[in-house]
Amino acid sequence: MHFPLDKHIVDSICRQFGLRNFDELGNASIRQLAGVVRNIEQATGVEYVNMALGEPGLPASKIGIEAEHQALLNGCAAHYPNILGIPEVKKWGSEFVRAFINLPRPPECILPTVGSMQAAFALNSMVIQLQPEKDTILFLDPCFPVQKMQCAVIGSRIDAFDIADFRGEKLHDELERHLQSGRIAGILFSNPNNPTWACLTDDELKTIGELATQYDAIVLEDLAYLNMDFRDPDRGHPYSEPYQPSVGHYTHNCVQLISCSKIFSYAGQRAAFVAIDPVLAKRVYPALSERLHNNGELLHSFSYGFLYALSSGVCHSVQYGMAAMLQAACEGKLRFVDNTREYANRAHKIKEIMLRNGFHIVYDQDADGREVGDGFFFTFGYKDWSGKKLVNKLIYYGVSAISLESTGAKREGMRGCASTIREDQYALLEERLRKFNEDFSQYDPYEPKDAYEVCESR
Repeated sequence: MHFPLDKHIVDSICRQFGLRNFDELGNASIRQLAGVVRNIEQATGVEYVNMALGEPGLPASKIGIEAEHQALLNGCAAHYPNILGIPEVKKWGSEFVRAFINLPRPPECILPTVGSMQAAFALNSMVIQLQPEKDTILFLDPCFPVQKMQCAVIGSRIDAFDIADFRGEKLHDELERHLQSGRIAGILFSNPNNPTWACLTDDELKTIGELATQYDAIVLEDLAYLNMDFRDPDRGHPYSEPYQPSVGHYTHNCVQLISCSKIFSYAGQRAAFVAIDPVLAKRVYPALSERLHNNGELLHSFSYGFLYALSSGVCHSVQYGMAAMLQAACEGKLRFVDNTREYANRAHKIKEIMLRNGFHIVYDQDADGREVGDGFFFTFGYKDWSGKKLVNKLIYYGVSAISLESTGAKREGMRGCASTIREDQYALLEERLRKFNEDFSQYDPYEPKDAYEVCESR
């Protein structure tokens, strides 16, 4: 196949998705870009090396599938699930948090959600209503772009800073500077980080926890990639060190968001749960009482107010599947970290290909001076090009990823996902990036206001 791809075909498909120019394609959402790529593949017969969508590339856990199947045969589909979760989910969610994070979270503080997306939406909605003067969610950027979109939909204010510039001892003063505004209701971050795959240290988590307590902010700790710091070969053994690091060891003002999408490759079933600190769960907020006409208790308000308003509970059969997987993990029968370690192998190969062909890793250092580990996501750049520019150029070479700008990053480049690449695609990626580098290593193309210009004759 000749690269770059036919300009007329690519441009016309981009415009079909409402992406009329350079800026609009560069700012496309993950799902929008995925739709563009899918249609280009159909029109050209060229399969993309698609690194935009963070989708599991491993088979879903059979343990969950079989448990769901049995639950359906037993008739669960005819009944609404309890909004608080079936007893099995609450029991094994509690055990899972103890087994892999070493945190005490009693069953009543475990609530199933329709993926961590619903959890984040509901939590962001709630925390800005706990205290009238606190109306802002603070993001430790870079972040998962959709979580900021959720804040935009909810109408909450957003504050943020790129944590890569404030690692270690620098974190305290920068975080406190934002908290001193008095408006921060919640602090949201992922660990390992999406998109950089950097991992917060225990000292940094202690700083976040202590300041959250001091300034009475609620930490929303997104653990979608729990125990996926693959630099540590001993992770993933239940009830034994090393545990997943967590801010929960340093403050009661926190909620853990735990998803089955990546750790169990169960993304399609939207299975997740939140684990609320028991002290926070029992806390009473007069503002919640006034708004929801109840006793103002956080756990009660969150479950029967914010979650109930979004859905009449999590899919009944999915809860049985999730409970079975959590139980199997706690009993050592489902070694999910051994399975997900494959993502590190894929990311390592992709990074090597990129480095050979003129690209560089954008967020390459962790707080302790080590290289950022290989995992589900990684960041990459080309010369001093912006992320939007790279989106606009790589799309003609059968490679897709999203701009780091959409994640709140202060550094230019792109976020790539290693999860779905197949063994036969490494050679394709090598070929396409080599051609890309040949075309652009000595060339800085002119970018007019309203075009994707990679295919212009030179």
